[in-house]
Amino acid sequence: MTENDPNAHNPAAPRHPETGQQPAQGGWAGNPYGEQAQPESGGAPQYSEPSYHAVTGADPAYGGQTANPWSAPGAQLPSGQTQQSVYPPANPYGQPGTSGYPVAAPEPKRSGGKLLAGVALVALLVGGVAGGTVGYFTGGSSGPAGNALDAPKPAQQTGNAPAGSVEAVAQKLSPSVVELQVSGQQGAGEGSGFVISTDGYILTNNHVVEVGANGGQIQAVFQDGKKAAAKVVGRDPTTDIAVVKVNGVGNLTPVELGRSDDLRVGQSVVAIGSPFELAGTVTSGIVSSLHRPVRAGGSSGDQTTVMDAVQTDAAINPGNSGGPLANMAGQVIGINSAIYSPQSASGGQGGGSEGGNVGIGFAIPIDQARRTADTIIKTGQAVQTYIGAEVKDAPQGGAELGTIKPGSPAEKAGLKSGDVVTKIDDRPIDSADTLVAAVRTRAPDEKATFTLADSRTVEVTFGGQPVQPN
Repeated sequence: MTENDPNAHNPAAPRHPETGQQPAQGGWAGNPYGEQAQPESGGAPQYSEPSYHAVTGADPAYGGQTANPWSAPGAQLPSGQTQQSVYPPANPYGQPGTSGYPVAAPEPKRSGGKLLAGVALVALLVGGVAGGTVGYFTGGSSGPAGNALDAPKPAQQTGNAPAGSVEAVAQKLSPSVVELQVSGQQGAGEGSGFVISTDGYILTNNHVVEVGANGGQIQAVFQDGKKAAAKVVGRDPTTDIAVVKVNGVGNLTPVELGRSDDLRVGQSVVAIGSPFELAGTVTSGIVSSLHRPVRAGGSSGDQTTVMDAVQTDAAINPGNSGGPLANMAGQVIGINSAIYSPQSASGGQGGGSEGGNVGIGFAIPIDQARRTADTIIKTGQAVQTYIGAEVKDAPQGGAELGTIKPGSPAEKAGLKSGDVVTKIDDRPIDSADTLVAAVRTRAPDEKATFTLADSRTVEVTFGGQPVQPN
């Protein structure tokens, strides 16, 4: 052997830490890092992090000209060109040129007082798995495994629902709530209603039944599956209230009507109806606000229907219209009529919108609905409360009166065109809709004090006029 022979023995050359053999030229054959990849610190080499497509997760280097992220950094092809990405990736832990997933290296020994951090990490991971395995077998040996499927069923629920619970309200009201399926020349739809008498009167919304009012068909579907044809007794588009009647159905259970004049914001309520034809759906929430002026059932450009609504966050969707909103005693305190729907073409409220629940629903106060329904049943016609003046929003706030109808309650009280109403009794009036809603909550012949913007007060006696449904 000569001094330049690569196979010559060199006593000064380092030896393999396990075999004691000296390395061939180029470093240890078993060293995955090689002399060039071995960091001086003794830690793991710094490989490039893989890059993935933001959407697909694919490696953008695949088939491209960028360096293979799984190869040692700076790896060169024999021609000196940058190595292209290949698949499967090169194995940094195996023999040069091999590919596949990395395998654990033999247990490392300390060399020069430094531990290879990359191999130490593998050892820690293996140790963690081994420790978990030992714990698993140790824990399993303490006794037979429990299985929920082998446990006996709990005792069956018995007794009535707790008083004041949503469950109790649902049990009380559900037999009285009906689904109304309506069809006519202008289309078809469905909504809800509730029984108010043992002889078949049902209270609902005008917009639920109006397409079936003139020559159309209305069918009531009860909780027990019974069906019966219904006829419109009377309806009031100005308050969005209607009464229909079924015949030939016995054992009807009427609801208990509550009162809406003493509702409080935050009070718990329950809504029942047939949203999206899902009959008997029960939802719950609270009273979110009171005396909310809402246009529903009429176009967004007029005051055909402005109601003094009870606002709730109980889930209300298309098909809930006409169903009851009840307090926790199971008493009906409102008729679900409209929802706020950002998806509606008008961008506002509308019972006919197909937008879904966003936690803002509106119900007609039962005090107003009770009075209207009673008049309809007794006379076949609704009576609208009015003052006989056109009205619009005042620029400075309040409701500005326009044309005053001769002989109307407004004229008799001395109100003039141009007067701006800012309060009715103790209720502030901030817009035309608020004035209309406030008037319609009152009964004909009832008196109220109007406060004007110039601080004058005027006593008005409300009038009543028959409603002619279109």
